[in-house]
Order: sequence, then structure tokens, then C-alpha cells
Amino acid sequence: MSDYYDDLETRDAGAREAAQFADLRSQIVNARENAPYFANSLASVDVEAITDRTALASLPVVRKSDLLDFQAGDPPFGGLAAEAPGNLARIFQSPGPIYDAEGHGRDPWRTARAFYAAGFRAGEVVHNTFAYHLTPAGVMVETGAHAIGCAVIPAGTGNTELQVRAIADIRPAGYAGTPSFLKALLEKGAEQGADLSSLTKAAVAGEALPPSLRAEIAGMGVAVVQWYGTADLGLIAYESAGGEGLIVDEGVIVEIVRPGTGDPVAEGEVGEVVVTTSNRTYPLIRFATGDLSAVMTGTSPCGRTNVRLKGWMGRADQTTKVKGMFVHPSQVADVVKRHPEVARARLVVDQEDGKDVMTLMCETAESDTQAIADTLQAVTKMRGRVEVATPGSLPNDGKVIDDVRSIT
Repeated sequence: MSDYYDDLETRDAGAREAAQFADLRSQIVNARENAPYFANSLASVDVEAITDRTALASLPVVRKSDLLDFQAGDPPFGGLAAEAPGNLARIFQSPGPIYDAEGHGRDPWRTARAFYAAGFRAGEVVHNTFAYHLTPAGVMVETGAHAIGCAVIPAGTGNTELQVRAIADIRPAGYAGTPSFLKALLEKGAEQGADLSSLTKAAVAGEALPPSLRAEIAGMGVAVVQWYGTADLGLIAYESAGGEGLIVDEGVIVEIVRPGTGDPVAEGEVGEVVVTTSNRTYPLIRFATGDLSAVMTGTSPCGRTNVRLKGWMGRADQTTKVKGMFVHPSQVADVVKRHPEVARARLVVDQEDGKDVMTLMCETAESDTQAIADTLQAVTKMRGRVEVATPGSLPNDGKVIDDVRSIT
């Protein structure tokens, strides 16, 4: 039996890019013809010119943080779906509320690839503890497991004692859910003397998986790998048994951009995860997730050749209030764009004598900071200091605005 879900996982990087951008051009046509939002936002795009990542970066970004407003103005999907609600398989509601569209077909959220990489195989039973009520996570797992050929226990959340009984009786081989709930189930099983030894593997998501928790669960007999997705996009990236980063799914193109902008950052630099999906039903193009990550260099030890991400590294929306006025990452980016001598910048917000103060730390060889300070004031409508930082000295953590004020 193959170690890989299909041949796409090990193809040459150049072949992958060519195929994905050919598909992207078709996706743009689909989005313009069938989704009112994209008919407007992509109206002037020369489709045939979208042949590489530089061209992709010229397209407008759709921000997850804007979906509430879009959907309120044009319910239920803000004009971003390419199918009428009655033609969909399911419609979900995520916190907000934000509505998510699921089309028909096998494995519409593309999660089968993640579960195959985690070791799940046809004929096994999966204990699925993701929620089935309104939110899509439970169905995301179930459809992917079915695509592999697994049976699913639709456990959902809660009812720990009943779930322990089900695991002991049905003997599933694997678990899907959050790592903390897996730990809770294993501990409850040990407390009750229930035999949960059939569980040997788990594919987890929805919360952080620190090394200590992974090791603790492994000590209970379950090998854990994680996957990363959203309610809007489905699977984005997944971990294999080889570890060392999350491998980007074959059904998406991932960019890492400067928070608050659509500008790609250098390889290895932390930035916001922006995803373009091949999903024809909900054709999200350059969808800014609000999550931070970075690209890892090299190829996964497991042999899969797609780009790898370092994992979830925080949130990109660092908007904060200074002197009662909002300051956005996009404003910091605007200042930097007006001064080409600045390589990177970080706005530090603090308090002195009970008053808010802003200091823009700039990686630049220039020592004349007054012009930059003038631009900062013009963009934010507030005065701020500018300090020169040695090139390469600012932390690589994706922060554009660092609010260090103490909360008292």
C-alpha cells in the first residue's frame, strides 16, 4: 500500500505550479461568471496573465474579517459563493455568525489527504469528536474519512463517559478532534478501567499542540499528528508521520504576506496566511485567514514535495487603539511603502506617564528619521517617534504592531 494518497503529493514543484496556475485561471473565470463579489473585484483582471505567484499577488485580497459585513449586505454568502443556496449540499454557520458553503461531491473539504498522511486506511473506524451542530468540522472529517474508506463514529463533543464506552465497545483505530479532548478521553478511560488500546493514532486540529502534550498522549499509546484548516476553506496543510512542519494541501495555493497587506514576504519570514482554493462552489481567491505562519525551506522527510508551513504562529489582526483612535497594520505598511529605504518596520505602542506613545522601529541604513515621522503622522493622524534598528534585528514573529501596554 502506498505511503502517499496520490501522485500529486510527490510531483515536481514546477509541474505543480504549472498545473495549479492553469487551474487558477479557470477558477477566476468561474468566480467572475458565477459569484457577484468576484464579478466586480476581478472584472479588470487579464486572466491569461495570471501565470505565476507575482501575478497572483496583484489580485485583491479577500479578508476573513470582512465576511460579516459582506454577508450582512448580501446574505447568506456575501456574493462570494458560485452556487445558489438550494444547490448546495450543506450550509454551515460559524461564530459571528459567518455562513460557509459546502458543495456536492466526494471529500469536498479535501481532508482525506490529511487523514491518509496520519496513517488512516480503508476498513478502519474513526472516532470523530468534532462538532456536527451548525459548524463544519465534524462533516469535514467524516467526508474525508469516507473518501479513504473508513467508518466513522459521529461522537461530536461532550458526553465523555459515553464516548469512552463507545471506544471500548467499537474499538476504533483512530481519533479525530482536539488534542485536549483526546487526553481527557484517555484519562477518563484509565480512571474507569476501560480498554481504549485500540486507539493508536490521531489527527488533531482546532487548538495548539505543544510538544509536551504530544509527548504525553504518545505516552498513552496514541501517535498524534495535526492538520490545519478553516471553516471557509477546509484543509490548508497537514502533518505527516515524518513531522517537521505542515505540508500544504494539493488543492490550495498558499502565500505568506505582510499583515494588513497583500504583499508576499521573503521565504522564512512570518506573515499572514493567504489561501487560494480550487473549490468551484466557494471560489475563495487570495483569502486572508488572519493566521500567522511562515514557509519552511527544503522538502519534508516523508518525501512529499509541496511547500511546508511552520504551523499556526498567532493572529495577524493586530489592530489596536492609540489615544482613542484605531491603528491598523495596513497603515504601518503604507508608511513603509512611502519610504523605500525602510526594509521592515514594527510599531511599538506603550504608555509613558499614563499617556499612549507610538514608536516606529525601522530597519534602515538611513539616520534621518524626520521624514518617516512626518509620514507616520500623516497616515495615522497622530504623532509618533521613529527609531532606527539594525537591518535584520527586528523579531521574525509577524508582528507589525506590538502593543506592550500593561493592562491594569
